[in-house]
Amino acid sequence: MSLQTDTIAALSTPPGPGAIGILRMSGPDAVRIAERCFESLGPKALQDHPPRTLVYGSLLDSGGAPIDRALCTYSLGPSSYTGEDTAELQCHGSPMVLSLGLEALFAAGARQAGPGEFTKRAFLNGRLDLAQAEAVGDLLEARSREGARHAAGQLAGALSERIGGIWSALVDVMAHFHAVLDYPDEDIDPFRLEELDTALADQEGELSALLATCGRGRLLRDGVACAIVGRPNAGKSSLLNAMVGWDRAIVTEIPGTTRDTVEERCELGGVPLRLIDTAGLRDTDDPVERLGVERSRRAMEEAGLILVLIDASRPAAEEDFSLLRQAVSLAPAILVWTKGDLPAAPCPVGRYEEIGCPAVTVSARTGYLDELCNEISCAFPQDLWGGYGEILTNVRQEEAARRAREAVRRAREALTAGVTLDALLTDVEEALSALGELTGQSVREEVTDRIFAKFCVGK
Repeated sequence: MSLQTDTIAALSTPPGPGAIGILRMSGPDAVRIAERCFESLGPKALQDHPPRTLVYGSLLDSGGAPIDRALCTYSLGPSSYTGEDTAELQCHGSPMVLSLGLEALFAAGARQAGPGEFTKRAFLNGRLDLAQAEAVGDLLEARSREGARHAAGQLAGALSERIGGIWSALVDVMAHFHAVLDYPDEDIDPFRLEELDTALADQEGELSALLATCGRGRLLRDGVACAIVGRPNAGKSSLLNAMVGWDRAIVTEIPGTTRDTVEERCELGGVPLRLIDTAGLRDTDDPVERLGVERSRRAMEEAGLILVLIDASRPAAEEDFSLLRQAVSLAPAILVWTKGDLPAAPCPVGRYEEIGCPAVTVSARTGYLDELCNEISCAFPQDLWGGYGEILTNVRQEEAARRAREAVRRAREALTAGVTLDALLTDVEEALSALGELTGQSVREEVTDRIFAKFCVGK
């Protein structure tokens, strides 16, 4: 892959008014352009200060006129995020000031950076491998504490280290085989078949364990699909609003208000959730409401967690028992007694206990959700997520790891069938190539372009 030789610039803070705005550059002319668009207010110019030093001065527009007081710093490659010379201008977060500042950088020789181009340069210059670069995107989009922790672990190299162990073991196998094939007269003992099979079996097991983390990676990235179900007016929309902390769903006393599924994300009990508020489950002649009920049942079938809500202030109905039994048969389920701040109606508790589902009491009005948080934590304990940063988090990684495992498996089958070593090595080489796609050692340029195109501009 070719390295870039031009200088890029972009706004690195969110658009719109803010306390601080940052303009960043990377490339061979980054420091020179910064000096043209920034005037130090001290006795020394920008490059007279050591790298990584914040210098106070004025941000200049394309005509050289001051438009803001700012701080500027620069770093020299390869000791920078991108591995190139970089510079940052930190000023007030005025959209007009930032626009004029960016125009000045372009006029001085920089060009607009594309999505993810800073991180792509870090990858191309060897500052990050591809797994670490993808972790940057995951960190930016993390919607939970666990998601952020795992992205930080992957950025620190945890996944790369795990992949590196498999890579190293397979390279050792190849090195010994090549020695046997290339120097048949040397006194090198070939692997006994059982030793070789053990070496390959160990790495097949490691790859299987790595692939087993894909489901957890998807949960961290997308959240656990959590269907909130119950009869009309059971308090489903009120609970969703309480869980997300704002009035996301319309709440009224009129049955059938929710006609469609409503989705929102939150974190509860340390678990990232994708909440799905559903239409009340009941028989109805209203064709629109009936469509909502059908979607509610589909949401249950696709959920990773089901909260079955029953109004504790009303007498229990047979529909409640039936719905709870159905939920338990589909996914981990929690019985949620709602409206816990109201007097409770008589309830045949034994019938619910027979179904074998944990039960909690909540009050959306008072904000009491502690019992629910604890039960969700128990359903998805912390050790489910595994070591921080050591799991696969996207389809590309899963597909590459799967091809690597299949290649190792073919190598073992070839060994059992008595295939010659040179033919067997082809499968090991395919496994290494697939592993290389995980870290970027053998990935195609169009793949990297597609990966970084998903990043925001300025990162």
